[in-house]
Amino acid sequence: MFDYIIIGAGSAGCVLAHRLSQDADVRVLLLEAGPRDWHPYIHMPAGLAKLVNLASVNWDHHTAPEPHLDNRVLWWPRGKVLGGSSSINAMCYVRGVPADYDAWAAGGAAGWDWAGVLPYFRRAESNARGSDVLHGGDGPMHVSDLRHVNPLSNMFIEAGVQAGFAANTDFNGPSQAGFGLYQVTQKNGVRWSSASAYLKPARARENLHVVTGAHASRITFARAGGAPRANGVVYTARGRAYHQQAAREVLLCAGAVNSPQLLMLSGVGPAAHLRAHGIDVVADAGQVGANLQDHLDICTLRHSTQPLTYDRVGDVSVAFDYYLRGRRGPGTSNIAEAGAFVRSPLAPDARADIQMHFVPAMLDDHGRRRLPGDGYTLHACALRPRSRGRLSLASNRAADKPRIQANYLGDEAGFDLRMMVQCAKLSRDVLAQRAFDPVRGGPIFPGRDDLDDAGLADFIRAKAETVYHPVGTCRMGSDAGSVVDPELRVRGVQGLRVVDASVMPTLIGGNTHAPTVMIAERAADLVRGVAPLA
Repeated sequence: MFDYIIIGAGSAGCVLAHRLSQDADVRVLLLEAGPRDWHPYIHMPAGLAKLVNLASVNWDHHTAPEPHLDNRVLWWPRGKVLGGSSSINAMCYVRGVPADYDAWAAGGAAGWDWAGVLPYFRRAESNARGSDVLHGGDGPMHVSDLRHVNPLSNMFIEAGVQAGFAANTDFNGPSQAGFGLYQVTQKNGVRWSSASAYLKPARARENLHVVTGAHASRITFARAGGAPRANGVVYTARGRAYHQQAAREVLLCAGAVNSPQLLMLSGVGPAAHLRAHGIDVVADAGQVGANLQDHLDICTLRHSTQPLTYDRVGDVSVAFDYYLRGRRGPGTSNIAEAGAFVRSPLAPDARADIQMHFVPAMLDDHGRRRLPGDGYTLHACALRPRSRGRLSLASNRAADKPRIQANYLGDEAGFDLRMMVQCAKLSRDVLAQRAFDPVRGGPIFPGRDDLDDAGLADFIRAKAETVYHPVGTCRMGSDAGSVVDPELRVRGVQGLRVVDASVMPTLIGGNTHAPTVMIAERAADLVRGVAPLA
């Protein structure tokens, strides 16, 4: 019997496996539905351009038809491999801002304010620039400056300054606002996923057992007196079914899609919904799967008159060059090298409410459709959407994907659509600056430069996509309706916690990988009963 069973070896699960197995007297089982992270395109940063078509490392989720996006079905890639989405993402290291976490605490997530989470960001981080009051210098997660930067990325930063915004050399520094280059989760030009940072150093420990290709189908409970207690996990691996028991706790780290699905399959969720699928109710938890939030993203594309772009960075020759030259050159690029945080005219407070990712290549349909020639893409997303979606079961079978209704642009007041129009207008304004004069070709998406707000709204409904930041489906809080309490314990049962992006009460202002690692770092201390870092 294992003391702890961790479901999901992604951004959070690898952290927990590392921290909990540091105690030699504790036995830990880590289950991952996907394979080992063996593929060379995982470790070559620019290989992410190829990973979009590598089905073996992707859950390949899709939304239901989105009513406010022309009833389109949107693709939601999520990592299904050791390291989870940290093995397939663009490696941008962004934490958000202090007010994001102070808002969590004010909403009932006691202990998760900025003062409570900053020590865990620092414990996780090993920043190539060294440590200071905001950054760690000796943590497992290596954070580096880019080894290779495309000239177009520097043009983008110059264009932002010409448009009247500040330059910023550290989006995780005293101020987030401005235009600059992202720092990335890389070490010596190699992707540094949670599997590389946390799991690999722990694999030799005799008290840690890792099973890949292990698809969890339900969590089991003992019902003898008091609230039901999680006592094990049923999973399939290599064609066989197993029921493995847990002596202390089951730790669910399957992400904002799979964690609520597995809770419901296990009998924890909205009672009427579970009964409709023939599932026995263990705990009636109406908000499991609710509160779904994501950053909706609109891409503005233009042709480049100069062949400076990464439109062929996914070619095999780039991979050979990368490995032969000692992990240098364009192969080290995260593709989304530069970005920006901007406060729009609609911002309700002092925080930046628009984020940009600049890509020196043409990206259509998440990069799955290659366009002819050379070009560049500017992503822009509204950071704090007001729309809320829901995830629900399609059946009582773990093999059947859940139903995702993101409900993008679904807020009654229409604020989210107005924010997305601001995103599109800002993108157009930045790309019109003189810094791009040497390379500016014709428009691709949208096809015209003179669209009014109504035309931009139509463009957004027709082309907007996820930028891969779903959260909130197992909301943390102090109210009785929250799915987990501030110690991440699932309400209504014992011996079960959720530790991943699904517990975030609201989206933070940026990419979600670094905050998910932070959540797992803090959770490790909560599980062990260790006093929180000061």
